[in-house]
Amino acid sequence: MAEEDFTQIGYRGATACAAAGISYRQLDYWARTGLVEPSIRHAMGSGTQRLYGFRDILVLKIVKRLLDAGVSLQNIRTAVNHLRDRGVVDLERITLMSDGASIYECASPDEIIDLLAGGQGVFGIAIGKVWSEVEGSLATLQGEIDGHLVSGESNDELAERRKRKGA
Repeated sequence: MAEEDFTQIGYRGATACAAAGISYRQLDYWARTGLVEPSIRHAMGSGTQRLYGFRDILVLKIVKRLLDAGVSLQNIRTAVNHLRDRGVVDLERITLMSDGASIYECASPDEIIDLLAGGQGVFGIAIGKVWSEVEGSLATLQGEIDGHLVSGESNDELAERRKRKGA
């Protein structure tokens, strides 16, 4: 399956909430304020469904973790904007570190050690681990391609990702 095909599977709000571990109220607020917007389909008035892609759900879960750790929404917005500029493949290799005030991107174990040696870094979020958690959650949840529902267990996108990773 080509990389561009991965963007075609969308997950409705309730499914995105279940996979990211957030409430629908949070999802709606973050979409309306532009923190994490759906990349597959935006809501266009009453009765339409937002559709979130895999990367959107990954970012939702990261935002939830940062909020739970006490990071300010302003700093989270800055981090999310930075993550938007990254490629999907790059995200899996990043660890986000924070000292409670700022968020740092570490792309190698050496960068993590340097940050900790400098007396910074209270906690870290390994995006590769969050990536795996989201994949596991979506494996049992229903997605949508061009208006047709697809079962999570036969989700070709996730099967293809696992095959490419050698898992």
